[in-house]
Amino acid sequence: MLKNKFPAPPAVVFLSALFVALSMIVMQPAKARAQAATAARPWMNKAFSPRKRAELLVHAMTLDEKVEQIHMSGDRAHPREIPGIPRLGLPTFKITNGPAGAGPGDSREEVPATALPSALALSATWDPTLADEFGEVAGAETADLGEQMIEAPGVDIVRVPQNGRNFEYFGEDPYLSGRMAIPEIQAIQNAGVIAEVKHYAANNQEADRKTINELIGLRALHEIFLPAFHAAIVDGHAGAVMCAYPSVNGQFNCENTYLLKDVLRGEWGFQGFVQSDYTATHSTIPAALAGLDLEMKHDAHYDANMKAAVEIGALPMSVLDGLLIHRYRTMFALGIFDREYPVKPIPEEHDGQVAREIADAAAVLLKNQNDQLPLMADALKSIALIGPYAGEAMTGGGGSSHVKPLYTVSPLDGLKKDLPADATVTCDDGAQPAAAAALAAKSDVAIVMVGNKDSEGHDRPSLSLPDNQDALIEAVAAANPHTIVVLKTGGPVLMPWLDKVPAVLEAWYPGEEDGDVVADLLFGKVDPSGKLTVTFPKAEGDTPAHTPEEYPGVDGTVIYREGLKVGYRWYDAEKIEPLFPFGFGLSYTTFRLADFHVSPEDAGGMVHVGLSITNTGKVAGADVAQVYVAFPAAAGEPPHQLKGFARVFLQPGESRHILVTLTSSAFSVWDTAANRWRVEPGRFGILAGDSSRNLPLQGSVEIRAQAR
Repeated sequence: MLKNKFPAPPAVVFLSALFVALSMIVMQPAKARAQAATAARPWMNKAFSPRKRAELLVHAMTLDEKVEQIHMSGDRAHPREIPGIPRLGLPTFKITNGPAGAGPGDSREEVPATALPSALALSATWDPTLADEFGEVAGAETADLGEQMIEAPGVDIVRVPQNGRNFEYFGEDPYLSGRMAIPEIQAIQNAGVIAEVKHYAANNQEADRKTINELIGLRALHEIFLPAFHAAIVDGHAGAVMCAYPSVNGQFNCENTYLLKDVLRGEWGFQGFVQSDYTATHSTIPAALAGLDLEMKHDAHYDANMKAAVEIGALPMSVLDGLLIHRYRTMFALGIFDREYPVKPIPEEHDGQVAREIADAAAVLLKNQNDQLPLMADALKSIALIGPYAGEAMTGGGGSSHVKPLYTVSPLDGLKKDLPADATVTCDDGAQPAAAAALAAKSDVAIVMVGNKDSEGHDRPSLSLPDNQDALIEAVAAANPHTIVVLKTGGPVLMPWLDKVPAVLEAWYPGEEDGDVVADLLFGKVDPSGKLTVTFPKAEGDTPAHTPEEYPGVDGTVIYREGLKVGYRWYDAEKIEPLFPFGFGLSYTTFRLADFHVSPEDAGGMVHVGLSITNTGKVAGADVAQVYVAFPAAAGEPPHQLKGFARVFLQPGESRHILVTLTSSAFSVWDTAANRWRVEPGRFGILAGDSSRNLPLQGSVEIRAQAR
């Protein structure tokens, strides 16, 4: 080939080079812009670790920008938002409430979402797969609403049954609470939404919640009130923790160095961020040094005071940087910087059916004398539907957990779907017991729907049903022997009328599908398979915290005198007969547990418990095999405690063998002197059954001393 002997003029060379450059820009605009953006904002480079990206971002921020990012907006229209910083590509961070679904609660104009059953109802399913489904709906709908974090789940232990927020939690057992929290958290975060576990820690009463000082022994703290949080962090990998209002052992939770610094970050290795409950921040420097990363409020503590503390050198800039790095690392890890959160329609029908499935599995059949239930719809001509909770769907408790439902199914509409056309359902709100009794007397069956509406901000004055509902039940039961009581409560209630009614069904707060759920259960389309996760006492004085010093407290202090004896542990240790024990629940079918074995006999830590479950009845249903451990007497533990469970659905005549594995944690106690867990040596009892008071299968295993 002959080379060109004449070089091109300079102008031609320049134009040619310009043409090539312009061609590259035109042909690869997206790639070129992306490269330029990454060069200008290195924290957007996905090749870096989330921690590195967070550090790079914080390094590029001014002091004012940093301070603006550690508290929520002061704009009343956007109270749970942290405004973005466009120059840094930092998106607006939006947060919603969440124990019962993606609901903004009392924080801003309500946007509808699926009103899921309460967390206490979810726990009564004893089914981690349903907790996963719950989390899938809650997480996806949070994203559909354009939000990046949901304040859920709540894992505080039910210490006092009067607590107004018990319905937001998973019951009285720390092991069960942790097992239900883990899949919910994982499902939420799989949707690209941060799960915020709350309220850390021991948020066990609403009475004086913002000022109460709780005196809790360290052993009880670690064995009862912290394990569910540990499971949520270490196994569930929750991205955020909300610190609670009360003080624990003299320090407010949101500046409690033992809880936030020593335990959460030191012992558990938490890498996420800590956010305060609303108005739960009481200081600037102590809170920042303890590890409070984000204030859920706009006031001076984490605004002007924080800026001044850094400017005068009272607080190192590195501490302020650390508060932000924790949150940004979490946001980068979940892809929040790398995707959009456009508002999208919620799949109403699909998510509503998930709510119905969970509520169906959560209901607990407490009494069914002479097989009063299920009702035979075709044989009924007249039904009296009575009570204050018979008119509208019970979608949830009050306070910040409230969800505005996309739709509701009333009890009347739900029942009518399953009744023949010539059957009549007559409603009465029960305000006049005599009138309700007259209606019941001329009906084939009376269904009385009673309950309460527990709420954040206050506890129940007593465990009795409010508003004369006990008298209503008594009057209706006297008028019609076929009276069924459906409870919709946020926790245990007293039942002075129990001997006078043949059937009682606890439906909890079933959510937006209330009417379809109660119809499913009352007409036998679904077998009630829920099991209690809270003990129902016979009398108020039977409860663990039954003196003023123990609850609600005296002179601003409450003493956790019961120690390890919380919930069923108390009733067992004190030999108090409950009305209904932890783990209890009847069915329309029957089950047999057999073929029990514990191996190995001489274990160094891992113990396998096997048993078979057989459906010996005539309808399909589910049972929950519960495995409890009894410690050697020298350990000083309550008589026995839940350490494993399995929910099994069986057709009539079907059997299944299950295996429950107990790790070293099932045989450990908190050693306060050594400040660590220690496996207790000795012979342990291994018990299995279908409630804490019905454990017919028993064995034992020898555990050797070992470090954990």
